[in-house]
Amino acid sequence: MKKLSIIIVNWNVRPLLADCLRSILAQVDLAETEILVVDSASADGSVEMIRNDFPQIQLMAQSKNVGFTRGNNLALQVADGHFHLLLNPDTVIIGDALQQMMNFLETHPTVGIVGPHTLNTDGSYQSTRRRFPTILTAFFESTWLQNLAPRRLLDHYYVNDAPESATVEVDWVQGSALMARRQVYETIGGLDEGYVMYSEELDWCRRAKDAGFGVAYLGSVHIIHHGGKSSEQASARKHITFQQSKLRYFRKFHSRLAAECLRIGLLCGYTVQLIEESIKSLLGHKRAMRQERIQTYWQVLRSGLKVN
Repeated sequence: MKKLSIIIVNWNVRPLLADCLRSILAQVDLAETEILVVDSASADGSVEMIRNDFPQIQLMAQSKNVGFTRGNNLALQVADGHFHLLLNPDTVIIGDALQQMMNFLETHPTVGIVGPHTLNTDGSYQSTRRRFPTILTAFFESTWLQNLAPRRLLDHYYVNDAPESATVEVDWVQGSALMARRQVYETIGGLDEGYVMYSEELDWCRRAKDAGFGVAYLGSVHIIHHGGKSSEQASARKHITFQQSKLRYFRKFHSRLAAECLRIGLLCGYTVQLIEESIKSLLGHKRAMRQERIQTYWQVLRSGLKVN
């Protein structure tokens, strides 16, 4: 058995993936580490690059885009490590971050999942630690109403009551860099594939905590996450998938009624945005941008944000 399995799901971010792999290889011992890259039918030469430049990587090339959640599960099924790291391809490992994460799990047996202090491309802090959302949180968070939310509400959700450099217990950490001990996977299984993308790590951490595993944020461990380089390739689909995943979580862990109330609230929000952008477009204010937003919001409304 390997000590660490690093799992990366890639889709059309070849240059960033190459940087990510180089940062990993600079610090790991391949005798104790396996690196599995699941490529979701990239059209940018990612597969050829891995085969030619990184022959030590275990490539799992797919014939179609299997999505982030399914891609991670495919690798988890064959991963041989004592620890599993789910890592985005647009990340860069800083220093001995991976060893520090493993050390923490080894010395804190009640903790099942950890996430690092994450930095943006410019070195600023990127918030990746969270407490579980409430219906009110979900209505405001990552919507056009976020700036109108009660400050206390989102400060609690984003764990803003603890310093960025602190190591603290949290409810969940984002999946851009999430390390779990093997027992988590063996106990609760893989990611819920009902989430194509977004909220799958929230769901996984929720199930892990329900099973008795702690979740921690490690403020002294650093990585860079360039952020959203795959998902930003499809704007309307990103909106729809993000909100549908949010609704699936609330239906699963709260109730169908809670999810339905949230769905209606979100659709009302997109309707207001559509009207606002339409008026601004008619007035000739940045018309090209307004038209693009109108098309995006219209597609969201047409989808109904229905959850399977």
